[in-house]
Amino acid sequence: MKIELGISTFGETTKLEESGIILSHDQRIRNLVEEIELADKVGLDVYGIGEHHRDDFAVSNPEIVLAAGAVNTKNIKLTSAVTVLSSADPIRIYQNFSTVDALSSGRAEIMVGRGSFIESFPLFGYDLDDYETLFTEKLDMLLEIKDNEILNWPGGRHTPKVDGKGVYPRAKNLDVWVGTGGSLNSTTDIALRGLPIAYAILGGGISGFKKIINLYRSVGLRANHPIENLKVAAHSWGYIERNKEEAINKYYYPTKLVMDRIAKERSHWSELTWDKYMHMVSDDGVMFVGDPETVAKKIIRMIEELGLNRFLLHLPLGSMKHEDILECIRLFGEEVAPKVREYFKDR
Repeated sequence: MKIELGISTFGETTKLEESGIILSHDQRIRNLVEEIELADKVGLDVYGIGEHHRDDFAVSNPEIVLAAGAVNTKNIKLTSAVTVLSSADPIRIYQNFSTVDALSSGRAEIMVGRGSFIESFPLFGYDLDDYETLFTEKLDMLLEIKDNEILNWPGGRHTPKVDGKGVYPRAKNLDVWVGTGGSLNSTTDIALRGLPIAYAILGGGISGFKKIINLYRSVGLRANHPIENLKVAAHSWGYIERNKEEAINKYYYPTKLVMDRIAKERSHWSELTWDKYMHMVSDDGVMFVGDPETVAKKIIRMIEELGLNRFLLHLPLGSMKHEDILECIRLFGEEVAPKVREYFKDR
């Protein structure tokens, strides 16, 4: 059973706990390139970067950072996590990622999403009342571009008509994944299309996603898509250090900064308390924080219980020292990943 392991990140720029310093966006972006290179060096399979348009996350164009990361890497897949397709031009998205594909010799992917963070909608002049129709129409167009060098597109409410125009450069094999928080409607739609799906598992319990993942695969199979196309990924927040207690203590402050800010913006979120945090990092929670042995066991359990093909550790959520992030990547690649791969080697 081939299991892919990797990292997702938003390029966070929140206050560092010890110094109170907030890294500049340009410094965080340069740090990301170094992190991509290390993830490749220690044998991780995937590196994903999310798109945001706000001051606490540095990356508005994941494909540009991924292109920089492509140059000095050899094996790691490079993906967005996610590209907010609803507020983007599908032609330009394809062209940008096919350029990353060229620079990486065929290692680029696109993970598209509707947008959990919605800052891009007013920034680019889109109406949130069109939230669902924007994504559906633009995903249709992106898939048409992916499958056809010469684009014939009838146009629609949100996209222009294109008559027989070539879209270049062409990618070798640019996989398109769809990211979701676990919506029933989005899961069903993705399954009917036969596209691989990535779930953001950030709250509740691991077992809560089992039913919807089973639904995804059953709907996809009934729609005559081969099982090998119905890949499932999950990404969850986490952090690894050699000492479990130190990892738990160190990860609380940066995570609380981000969660508390989001709680002020979204009525269905609440501020992070120590008790809530301790549940999330417990065996029953969905944060993967601790020493390599603890994190490896928890990843194995999630993969086995949910039938995952890919797991991404979201690292970090709020800002931590660059040296600590690099050490976490090292531990993930050199100690956690081998344990997980060995467990699933003959299964």
